[in-house]
Amino acid sequence: MKKLLFILNVDWFFLSHRLQIALAAQKAGFDVHIATGITDKLGVLQAHGLKVHPLGLVRGGVGLLNAVQTAFDLRHIINHVKPDVVHLVTIKPVLLGGLVARWMRVPALVSAVSGLGYVFTAHGLKARLRQRLVGLVYGWALGHRNQAVIFQNPDDRDTLMAATGLPHSKVEMIRGSGVDLAQYAVVPEVAGVPVVLFPARLLADKGVFEFMAAARLLRAKGLSARFVLAGLVDTANPTSVTQEKLDALLEEGVVEHWGYRSDMPQVLASASVVALPSYREGMPKALLEAAACGRAVVTTDVPGCRDAIEPGVTGLLVPVRDVAGLAYAIEQLLTHPEQRKAMGLAGRRLAEQEFDVHAVVDKHLAIYQRLLA
Repeated sequence: MKKLLFILNVDWFFLSHRLQIALAAQKAGFDVHIATGITDKLGVLQAHGLKVHPLGLVRGGVGLLNAVQTAFDLRHIINHVKPDVVHLVTIKPVLLGGLVARWMRVPALVSAVSGLGYVFTAHGLKARLRQRLVGLVYGWALGHRNQAVIFQNPDDRDTLMAATGLPHSKVEMIRGSGVDLAQYAVVPEVAGVPVVLFPARLLADKGVFEFMAAARLLRAKGLSARFVLAGLVDTANPTSVTQEKLDALLEEGVVEHWGYRSDMPQVLASASVVALPSYREGMPKALLEAAACGRAVVTTDVPGCRDAIEPGVTGLLVPVRDVAGLAYAIEQLLTHPEQRKAMGLAGRRLAEQEFDVHAVVDKHLAIYQRLLA
C-alpha cells in the first residue's frame, strides 16, 4: 500500500479544501496521513480513517525559531511515515515542507500553491525585499527532481516561474479545490430584504474593510439591504480585524456578523449577492460555491478573483480597494433582479463546467500516479 502524506497549516482548512481528495486516495488504495495544526477537528479526521500527526506550525508571522522547530518536526514525521508521495498545501508547508522533502529525499512531491499570500500584496521597499527573499526560498522548495507544482491561476504561476526558474514540465493548473455540486443547489432567493454576503475570514486582505465601507455608503443612500459577514476573526493572521474593532463596527448597525458557518449551502442560499473584494487569491472557494448556488458575484479584478468568474456574465469585477466602485456594483445587482438572476444561472453553468470536485479529485489522483511511475 502506497503512503500519501498531506502537510498543511490547520485541520479545518484540510476538511474544507482537501478532504475529498484524501478520501478518493483511500479508495484508490493509498494509506493517507495528515500532518497539520490541530484545533477541534481531530475526531472528524480520524473518523474518516485518516492518520493524523499534530504539527505545531504557527501561521502568523515569520518566526525563525518556529520555522526551524517545524522543519525538525516534519523531518521526524516523514522519517516515521516514510511516505511515497508528500502533498504540501498553503505557503508555509510548501516552503518548509519543500525544503525538508528535498533533504529527506522523498520519492514524489506535490506542492499546491493556493495563493501567494499577503507578502505579494504588500507595497514598498521592505515588501519588495521580502518578496525577493521569499522568491529565493520558493526556488529551493520547488527544486525536487520528481515534483508537480499545482497553481490555481495563471498570475501566481507566472510570478513564481519568473522568480524561481520553475520549468513548465513541473507545472500543473487546477482551477481551485472544487465544489460538490450535489450539495450546492440553485434555489430561489428568499423573499424580503436582500442579503449581501461577505463569505470569508475577516481579513484586511480579503477586503473586509472595503465591504463595510461600501455598506455604509449604500445605507446612507437609503438602499434597503442587509450586509452580512460570514467568517471569523483570525488572530493568527496579521491582517485580521481585531475583536475589539469588530465589536465597534457591529455597534454601528451597518453590518451583521454570522460568525463561522459550516452550513455554507444554506448561508449562500439566503444571499442575493455575494461580495468578496479581496486583494489577491489563489482561487477563492467561496466564489466557486456562490456560482454553484446560482448567486451573482461582485469581486475584484485581481489574480484568483477574476479567474473565479466570467466578468459581466456570472458577476461584476471592480478595482481593488475601490469602495465607491464596490458600492456601485452591489447597487447595480440589488436594483436589477433580472440581471442578478441571469448571472446566477450563468454561474451555475460555469460551476458545472469548471468547478466539479470530482474532476478536481481525478486530476490529483492522476498526478500522484504519474509521479509514482
